Amino acid sequence: MSGNMNLTLKVWRQKNSQAAGKFVTYKAEGISEDMSFLEMLDVVNESLTKKNDEPIHFDHDCREGICGSCSLYINGHPHGPKQAITTCQLHMRTFKDGETITIEPWRSAAFPVIKDLGTDRSAFDRIQQAGGFISVNTGGAQDANAILIPKVVADEAFNSATCIGCGACVAACKNASAMLFVSAKITQLGLLPQGQPERYSRVQAMVAQMDEEGFGNCTNTGACEAECPKEIKLTNIARMNNDYFSAKLFREQHANDHAGGE
Repeated sequence: MSGNMNLTLKVWRQKNSQAAGKFVTYKAEGISEDMSFLEMLDVVNESLTKKNDEPIHFDHDCREGICGSCSLYINGHPHGPKQAITTCQLHMRTFKDGETITIEPWRSAAFPVIKDLGTDRSAFDRIQQAGGFISVNTGGAQDANAILIPKVVADEAFNSATCIGCGACVAACKNASAMLFVSAKITQLGLLPQGQPERYSRVQAMVAQMDEEGFGNCTNTGACEAECPKEIKLTNIARMNNDYFSAKLFREQHANDHAGGE
């Protein structure tokens, strides 16, 4: 696939988390407007490889907007200038011939740079491991209609579960807060009957882990919701805060007893 678009790329290059990074300028020539952004980077890397230059490191996996790996900060926006899409779904027709595109990694102390545009987002995994699961014995598999759940509740839980953990919320936030991600993971379990037994211990454990990882606090600017590729809503943060303060004020002992028994 080739085309007639010629672009200038300003790409952040950094050997590792300890090394100093800098922007390096590259030419992307013969780019088709039908290419995805990652395909464009593949073309640039192929050109660099032919010149025996180090290719640009960036993360990717499914390239279908599901895995959340393709986390790039493009022209001042996580995943680029279009809303509700991931980088792999961003096509070059979004840009103009001759345009300069600035590409950076996520900027957060909790997401250290591994190399170039790739960052270590294992902090999200540790938050999930702290409480983003159901461990109580819920019995065997039941028919779908055995536990009745109002549609509005099921829809809210499903919408929260669409979070792919890409970290765009952290990258967009001036405080590098992970509240939108954490609240989505808490909400998807806390709204359903199966998630109720651990509801209050879960929120305390996950918030504590989030703080330990070094993410900033939420100041309700709304940048996270605006830049989220899955359009996760700020109402999740309000719901999480409600559960957290309820746990701290009324259910602290129960939560601590539960944590001690695991």
